Amino acid sequence: MNQPRIRGIALFSLSLAATLISPQVLADGGRLLAQQPDCANPQTTLAMRVCADQRYQAADRRLNRVYQQLRASLSSSRRQRLITAQRAWIQYRDTTCRFNASQYEGGSFEPVEQLSCLAEATQQRTRELETALNSRR
Repeated sequence: MNQPRIRGIALFSLSLAATLISPQVLADGGRLLAQQPDCANPQTTLAMRVCADQRYQAADRRLNRVYQQLRASLSSSRRQRLITAQRAWIQYRDTTCRFNASQYEGGSFEPVEQLSCLAEATQQRTRELETALNSRR
């Protein structure tokens, strides 16, 4: 998985094992087939994981677009403050989401909770950065 970077630092440091969120299953003949679950109504834990990961990945892409736009609009000193703030926020977000998911530690719902938390926190941060960007226009 490609991870966006802020000057050489991974923007999102959380790495999830591909096997936890893989939408692939073995079919007849041992072939791997990708399945797209119904994310409006996922019926299995695997489907919930896949859908939560899709929400998080979409939120991550949007955050990165807004972050890059805001960063480009700032003076050098403010840009550095944004980078510092974003690094601190990433650490906070990842630690908080690991904590939230730990209530299901060892269970099949743990990665679903972690991914859902990451998506929600990332969407909130995007709204904050959009507010900052819009105030510059």
